[in-house]
Amino acid sequence: MIRPLARGLTLAVLLVASISFFAARPMSAQTAPAQPAPAAESPGSAQGPVSAELHVLLQAMGIYEVLNIMAAEGLAGAPDLEADLFAGKGGSAWLAMAASIYDGDRMVSRFEAAFPAERLSAEQIATLAAFFDSELGQRIAAGETAARRAFLDTTIEDAASELAQRRAADGHPRIAQLTRFIAVNDLVERNVSGALNSNFAFYRALSDAGAFPAPIPEAMMLAEVWGQEPEIRADTLEWLFGFQTLAYEDLSDADLEAYIAISETPAGQALNAALFVGFDALFEAISADLGRAAAGFIAGEDT
Repeated sequence: MIRPLARGLTLAVLLVASISFFAARPMSAQTAPAQPAPAAESPGSAQGPVSAELHVLLQAMGIYEVLNIMAAEGLAGAPDLEADLFAGKGGSAWLAMAASIYDGDRMVSRFEAAFPAERLSAEQIATLAAFFDSELGQRIAAGETAARRAFLDTTIEDAASELAQRRAADGHPRIAQLTRFIAVNDLVERNVSGALNSNFAFYRALSDAGAFPAPIPEAMMLAEVWGQEPEIRADTLEWLFGFQTLAYEDLSDADLEAYIAISETPAGQALNAALFVGFDALFEAISADLGRAAAGFIAGEDT
């Protein structure tokens, strides 16, 4: 599962959403940010560059619906970004730019273009599709997308986090299951790494686009972003437990064990990694777009 794209930045609020156990963020943990280098289909879910079989799998998982929820999250956070970086300078022009950056169809296209389909064999896609097309798989996907949409309301997100914290303090067995689920899919490290990479892309775009009087040295940007790691890690853990508590509340322990089991298979691990590659590329592109767009307002240009 991938956190929203708006919580890691010191300068802003970029988060990265969440979707099934396969989602989480970038492909692997790193010791520092990477160097440059409802039943009806949701908008933007028409088959694109991925194969028909893979499209069916992603649709069954709710990926396309989640992408559109993430677009709504990003657009909702645009005023906060303006308030943090260039209060009162953006107005309708900034909101129009944010709407273009967070366009659902554009996000789907970027995700599909970056998704490394070659990492999944036809047999693995078939195995995963059978799981997500099953009654259990559809309940899981529905719970995840419903929780993702519910988290658009921060009071619901806060309540879910508080419930998870109470259960952890009480030694509730569901917390132990969720902890295993997170570990099997490496959700903390993948999300933290992705948030750092996205934040670095944002800073770099700000600097390259002239937000500051002089370009910021890359080493300084890396140090600033890496300094955010402890806060991002703590926030990621809180978000993951809160989200999963809500998303899987209607699952029995046996249901969740089945989900953990398929996540441990070679097919589940391959899909998890591939999804992180796709989402990592998407979030870094969005972060860079936001940085370039914000730079003009920060520099006082007439945009």
